[in-house]
Amino acid sequence: MGKKSRVKTQKSGTGATAAVSPKEMMNLISELLQKCSSAAPSPGKEWEEYVQIRALVEKIRKKQKGMSVSFEGIREDFFSELMAWAAECGASCDGFEISNFADEGYGLKATKDIKAEELFLWIPRKMLMTVESAKNSVLGPLYSQDRILQAMGNVTLALHLLCERANPSSPWLPYIKTLPADYDTPLYFEEEEVRHLLATQAIQDVLSQYKNTARQYAYFYKVIHTHPNASKLPLKDAFTFDDYRWAVSSVMTRQNQIPTADGSRVTLALIPLWDMCNHTNGLITTGYNLEDDRCECVALKDYKEGEQIYIFYGTRSNAEFVIHNGFFFEDNAHDRVKIKLGVSKSERLYAMKAEVLARAGIPASSIFALHCSEPPISAQLLAFLRVFCMTEEELRDYLVGDHAINKIFTLGNTEFPVSWENEIKLWTFLETRAALLLKTYKTTSEEDRSMLEKPDLSLHSRIAIKLRLAEKEILERAVSCGQAKRLHFQKQLDEGAPLPLYEESDIALLENADAKLPIILRKLEEEDEHVQEEMNLAEIKPDAACLDSSKSPVLNGQCKDLNGTQEDPPGSDAVGKGCEVEKHDPSTKRTEGEPKDGGK
Repeated sequence: MGKKSRVKTQKSGTGATAAVSPKEMMNLISELLQKCSSAAPSPGKEWEEYVQIRALVEKIRKKQKGMSVSFEGIREDFFSELMAWAAECGASCDGFEISNFADEGYGLKATKDIKAEELFLWIPRKMLMTVESAKNSVLGPLYSQDRILQAMGNVTLALHLLCERANPSSPWLPYIKTLPADYDTPLYFEEEEVRHLLATQAIQDVLSQYKNTARQYAYFYKVIHTHPNASKLPLKDAFTFDDYRWAVSSVMTRQNQIPTADGSRVTLALIPLWDMCNHTNGLITTGYNLEDDRCECVALKDYKEGEQIYIFYGTRSNAEFVIHNGFFFEDNAHDRVKIKLGVSKSERLYAMKAEVLARAGIPASSIFALHCSEPPISAQLLAFLRVFCMTEEELRDYLVGDHAINKIFTLGNTEFPVSWENEIKLWTFLETRAALLLKTYKTTSEEDRSMLEKPDLSLHSRIAIKLRLAEKEILERAVSCGQAKRLHFQKQLDEGAPLPLYEESDIALLENADAKLPIILRKLEEEDEHVQEEMNLAEIKPDAACLDSSKSPVLNGQCKDLNGTQEDPPGSDAVGKGCEVEKHDPSTKRTEGEPKDGGK
């Protein structure tokens, strides 16, 4: 299935590799584990901690230079083997081929005309690498004893991938040999490239991703070298940080959620061949067919022979694409930045505001999002800001009286302002808040655009600066929108325009238009889903996304990120024939796909 050979990796610097004793390496690993398992740093000290952890990791990488195992040849050499294996397994192999698309990397190219919604790709279960196949592999004995593997399916997949890569007779070698040798996730950024993200909203997740990956590596290094059930793993002689970083990134950029064979619950999987597709805006076109037990994908649109075949990865922000997928998507219709808002508990009207918000199904303190679209705020954020800016008299109108409950339905509806004064206040607040957030950046938008014109800028620096600029542009649009809305409603007030009044007959209107759905019936889409899960080695809790069979079954590229942070909660649709492939996304909307290879 392909010859393996030991090759020296040159990512750790130059110079000969000094002999390292097992004891010396274990001491370094213990130091790294202790550093990564310590209490979270005080605010403002996160970068300092990152630099310290990174220095330890680089010291370990230098001593491990030349120990990683890789395949002879380049990735492209193995594509024909992948296609032959896919055909042998019963996958579809007609109508497309793997091709290099320059900046987008490898993807699928149509070799004939394909109609929109035409089924052109299906992958049977026997090709998938799953948590279930890991349990039935050489990793099984350790899985049965290790609570972290049992709780974090993505980590299980990463170690499964490494074990199979080291096995010359693995049935998945035709797939594994076609995976990129490295990635463009921030785990691969140089320190100076990460610096470009300082002061951005993405930086905290980037630093956490690195810290948690380093902690997991140190933990499993110790397990592999000391646990009796790890004695037969083919990783004892070669389990480097670069190996784990590669496996983490492979899974993080490709993992999907699919139903188990009996359809009773969900499991994580890597789906060969299908994960070659690159992303574009669009709709879901992939599902899992339980009857035929295979992943199926239909064409997003009409494709002519020679065109690249795309799929839709979902409503992810560019921060999510960069951190978890390793690319920046220029035409991202779903880009957004987070904004944390809350009603102060010390405020005199806190109890009244909290009650109105509770009736609308909105927390009194939460993380919302400012969107790149117009308007930049959702119905949920509009409702929050209206309540946030209400006077005591206005609050009473939504708490008492015959129509109080029904009025809750109007909070997120642009057609029914609370009052002109309330609209002026909320848009003034938003304008001011976005302007203040803009001032926290170390560079201006103009400076970022100037930096992007430099021809010698590294790919990772370019990605980071583009993300930084995209955040600012969203905030700038929010400022402009806030100003325009403020002036508009001030004019309404000055001219004595009549306030649109909600009537009982309007309930049908509210229920039949998505933008006007009663927010009490809708989940808060912008609620922060990136809840830090510090991996307590003594008391790990199960990953609900992997263990709860009521969750929606299929996703790609996210679920629970390998850096130990809970990504996006799955939906709740039933699993069955033709069920849609989904990814975990902060908006909880169905998505699909696989990240671009970034030219790899």
